[in-house]
Amino acid sequence: ALGKRDRRELERRLEVLVMHLLKWCYQPERRTRSRSWRSTIREQRRRLARLLQDSPSLRSEVPMFLDDGYPHARGKALDETALPPETLPPTCPWMAAQVLDDAFWPEG
Repeated sequence: ALGKRDRRELERRLEVLVMHLLKWCYQPERRTRSRSWRSTIREQRRRLARLLQDSPSLRSEVPMFLDDGYPHARGKALDETALPPETLPPTCPWMAAQVLDDAFWPEG
């Protein structure tokens, strides 16, 4: 049961993280006004790091969860930004290591 819960948490946190990375990348003019994006990105990365530390076997599944969850994250980002759909890439533009890296901040 723990494994299942951890997997769901991984999936959910990656989705939130990727949605905010998309908004960060494709709406750079909103970054200064929206400090919450930066803090949400940092917080999700911190919690993902802790989750992967506690359940190291999940690390190998991050790329799969990233691919599977990307359409949902993209859809939410489109809903929240009202950007035209063609603005956001159809598949995740970042590698798993980049998404999890505290020093990675994508530029649009």
